[in-house]
Amino acid sequence: MNKKPGIFKRIARFIDKKIIVPVTKFLMKIVKLGGANRSLETWLSRSNTLLFVSLFLALLVFVLFDQKKMLFNDTSAEVLKDQKVEAIYNEEAYVVEGLPDKVDITLMGSRSDLFIAKQSTASKVTVDLTGLKPGTHKVDIEYMRPNDSVEYSVNPSVATVNVYPKVSESKTLTMDLLNQDSLDEKLIVDNVTPSTDKVVIKGTDDESAINSLKKVATVKALVDVSALNNQEVGTVTLKDVPLKAYDSNGNSLDIEIVPSKIQVNVDLSSPSKTVPIRVVPKGDVTFGQAISSISLSESNVTVYGTQSVLDELEYVPVDVDVEGLKQNREYKLDLEKPKGIKSMSVNNVTVGITLGAATDKDISNVNIDVRNLNDKYSVQGLSQNDIQVTVNVKGVASVLNNLQAEDITAYIDLKDYGPGEYEVEVKVTGTDSRVQYLSKTKKVKIRVVEK
Repeated sequence: MNKKPGIFKRIARFIDKKIIVPVTKFLMKIVKLGGANRSLETWLSRSNTLLFVSLFLALLVFVLFDQKKMLFNDTSAEVLKDQKVEAIYNEEAYVVEGLPDKVDITLMGSRSDLFIAKQSTASKVTVDLTGLKPGTHKVDIEYMRPNDSVEYSVNPSVATVNVYPKVSESKTLTMDLLNQDSLDEKLIVDNVTPSTDKVVIKGTDDESAINSLKKVATVKALVDVSALNNQEVGTVTLKDVPLKAYDSNGNSLDIEIVPSKIQVNVDLSSPSKTVPIRVVPKGDVTFGQAISSISLSESNVTVYGTQSVLDELEYVPVDVDVEGLKQNREYKLDLEKPKGIKSMSVNNVTVGITLGAATDKDISNVNIDVRNLNDKYSVQGLSQNDIQVTVNVKGVASVLNNLQAEDITAYIDLKDYGPGEYEVEVKVTGTDSRVQYLSKTKKVKIRVVEK
């Protein structure tokens, strides 16, 4: 007890020296600068005044420190959202379903303890499944606290889990190309070669399980074309291509795949073909006129696409509306990409149409071709008039004089036709787009028979 007066004296001297005296001097300066009267200066210089000021400041300091301590020690609560759950079990022998991936943790304690708990790397959420046998179990979800002064609650705190024995089986790997639109239009993916075409999937063979191995329909390597750093003709290697398992409906399954990533070689090529641009007039020019000549700013175009599409493509058409045309005219037109073509060397052309006096004539003995008939059938005309037609052609004389029957194609379309007798429409086309073609026989009678 004898020591306490000495302690208080030292505290008082400290407050007087560090707080009271500097504040008093500051006030005196203000008074002198402001020209206040001497009575205020006299009042401030009294010992009682200094005593009261010292007492007031000491109480103020005490209250501030006390409030700070109360605030620091006040009990509070905080919620940690989406905390990852770690399961402890033999992953090589068992598959576990029903355990939540994430939970919310509510922490309760002083602010200082909560701050430490949130910053601690030792805290984690765990479920101990060690020793559990295959079957259904209720397990507690626990939070490993960094210190015992923090209380906690977990939501959810209990989980119902299913434990299955783990089995494995081999599966053939397929390729799935992603983001093909990011590839250069002149390039195509010619071939994809994985480092392995067989993988092992691991899980449970219990059909009641959410991710049963029996639900796996395919395992795909997800080859992202946008990840190709070198978009040039040749072979590009992609590393760490992820694998994913899917069911028969295309839904993703959470199945363990070994290996989980592979290396893939992607072969890029650039098939192309140069074909003519063919003008296709649409409509009829004014009465008594016909197209004498057609000029093009570009006669050919190089197209890029798959080889199968290129093999079928003979020309790129450009439609020109000549309905009611009365005089020569130029058209500036865009070329449309044929189906399956990714890129073209020419995207627009200028078409010149020249008119002349129209005439017409008949060309006889044009044979009728058959299109789209099933290979197991053949067709017969019921008469001579059903295997050949006469075609009326209209155009300028200089064009018609050079036109032969071989330049005209008459055909019937027998797609989806089976055995039997039919009356079908005759269609006519020709190699010269300046000419209008019209079959004088509209329909022919035919018989479809099995070979």
